[in-house]
Amino acid sequence: MKKNVIVSLADANYFPLLEELIDSIKRFKESEKIAICILDAGLTKEQKEKISKNVDEIKSAEWDIKVPENKVQGKDWLKSQVSRAFLPNYFPNYEKYLWIDCDAWVNDWNCVELYFKACDNGKLGITQTLGPGYKITSKVNWLFGKLAIIKSQNFKHAVKSNIGYRNARKLAFAPHINIGVFSLERDSKGWSSWQNNLSKTLKAGNIFGSEGLAINMSVYIDNIETEFLPLNCNWITSNLLPKYDDQKNTFVEPYLPNYKIGIMHLAAGIWKDNKDMRVDKSVQIQIETLDKKKIHKSLRFSS
Repeated sequence: MKKNVIVSLADANYFPLLEELIDSIKRFKESEKIAICILDAGLTKEQKEKISKNVDEIKSAEWDIKVPENKVQGKDWLKSQVSRAFLPNYFPNYEKYLWIDCDAWVNDWNCVELYFKACDNGKLGITQTLGPGYKITSKVNWLFGKLAIIKSQNFKHAVKSNIGYRNARKLAFAPHINIGVFSLERDSKGWSSWQNNLSKTLKAGNIFGSEGLAINMSVYIDNIETEFLPLNCNWITSNLLPKYDDQKNTFVEPYLPNYKIGIMHLAAGIWKDNKDMRVDKSVQIQIETLDKKKIHKSLRFSS
């Protein structure tokens, strides 16, 4: 019986990314001891049949918290903004859960092990979007040289979700936490905190981003016990491009000591000529190698 599980979700449009995520996991021998479960948010019958031999379970994602129909508008993929906070309800037979967005892929198995270790004793294992090379962490609009309107992602979403200015201020300049990769134990109190906050954020705010705001509230307002992992455990490429190590044929952090990227995450997309790399795998961008060469590569997984 497998104790730990990696979970992701996709619709038909993102199926190629889901396949790549699964392949990036299965290539590691260590994955034989880890279950892979998929939440279906609009996959076709053929797509589900295609991946069924490589995963342990596939279940339909639901609206675990009721959302007004006018907010949904037929976008089943938005269930990812709710269902990931209820993973033990979908897949109850596991002890530890590692969620990885389908637009991410595993480059180094050590990061998978770190996430499973990070959630020991009920802690949340997660990565802040803050690290060496980040030049802007929050945006403000300056008025009259001294006054400023806060434009940080946490503050903007918090105000729109009507969680109160007191709580919004607590989140305003807290390092944003990306919920695209996280780990939690089955019996962690973190689930109930997250679900409670998600119920609040869904009432007034947009569905998209609601689960991220809710987990930021759990960490920075509810103060749930959290293990913060290094940036390479959830490397968001739209924030900072990696470099490439020609000698080892792998992506690495752009600054010394150039740690290997553990999980490459294409959140928000990588765009070139109005094409998103997540949708068009032929898209390549210029990145730098460790020996200062300029090369063109895709950041998507390739076997």
